[in-house]
Amino acid sequence: MPADYETYSLGDFKLKSGGTIPDAHIAYKTFGESSKPAIVYPSWYSGAIGDNEWLIGTDKCLNPDKYFIIITALFGNGQSSSPSNKPELRPFPNVLFYDNVRAQHELVTKKLGVQHARAVLGWSMGAGQTYQWATQFPDFMDLVVPFCGSAKTSLHNQVFLESVKSAILAAKGASSAGVCKGEAIQGGYRGWSDEERTVGLKALGRVYAGWGFSQAFYREKLYESVLGFKDLEDFMVNFWEAWALSKSKTPYRHPENMLVMLHTWQAGDCSAQEPYNGDFEAAMKGIKAKAFVLPSKTDLYFPPEDSENEVAHMSSGIGLCMAFPSIWGHWAGGPGQSTEDVKWLDSKLRWFIDRQ
Repeated sequence: MPADYETYSLGDFKLKSGGTIPDAHIAYKTFGESSKPAIVYPSWYSGAIGDNEWLIGTDKCLNPDKYFIIITALFGNGQSSSPSNKPELRPFPNVLFYDNVRAQHELVTKKLGVQHARAVLGWSMGAGQTYQWATQFPDFMDLVVPFCGSAKTSLHNQVFLESVKSAILAAKGASSAGVCKGEAIQGGYRGWSDEERTVGLKALGRVYAGWGFSQAFYREKLYESVLGFKDLEDFMVNFWEAWALSKSKTPYRHPENMLVMLHTWQAGDCSAQEPYNGDFEAAMKGIKAKAFVLPSKTDLYFPPEDSENEVAHMSSGIGLCMAFPSIWGHWAGGPGQSTEDVKWLDSKLRWFIDRQ
């Protein structure tokens, strides 16, 4: 079956870390005519390109009849260059949001001919890329909408990601080399058996289960009344483990892919580039596009207080923060399972993108 996306060759792509992805490529998919105002819509942790499509439609703000919508795939998602499609590259080099956005900018400007975008937006790691766009190429877009994400990965979020990393690596008897580092490799790199891949990914799913949804979501048992699972263990196995394993027979959920994207997330910091050089307030002041920041009220990864702090450091009149009034936690912002949150998000996007 042919791929439902396209790829753009980046050649030997040098990374900010000093590493290189030889013969690199970025995967993407477009909707609408290139003559329309462009919207760049990056993918999220583990997400394939198709996992972003729930927010696109002629009945939604992201309407292909009105906009040229470009979904881009993260390095490591199995569609862009990733451990699963470059098995000769071990260990895979460290990739940052900076590298992803530089590749996206090359795709958008050189391949697709877009020199200015109406908006950049995204959920979760897509929000991190949105902030990266806003600071790395501040004149490129009119508007940015990061939802349920952050401009800089918090210390608490880094700790959570250490638990995910350690759960995956434990399946093959390995361990973390530390925060914002990969596997502690002793005696040379070793790959994964099929059993280790399955055990590691199941562990990833169960760790994620305590974070993706809020305490109130579990207390109200929405996994039963809304999502249709018979009890908590059914939800753990057939939602969370199934999510982690759903594509394990194809490249996307390979443990090494998940670890590459995890590093990108854990090391996320849009001030870690020139001209900001680690000055977070300067990076926020460097945002020129109007910013509509949408945290979830009950997000355990990206609490509203962090988003409010980001907006507070932007220049006057640039940023607006409004929280999803939801108990769906991080999942309020995607991928489309909470229908009321989808309606809420789409209405805010209409107000901000269509009317500004």
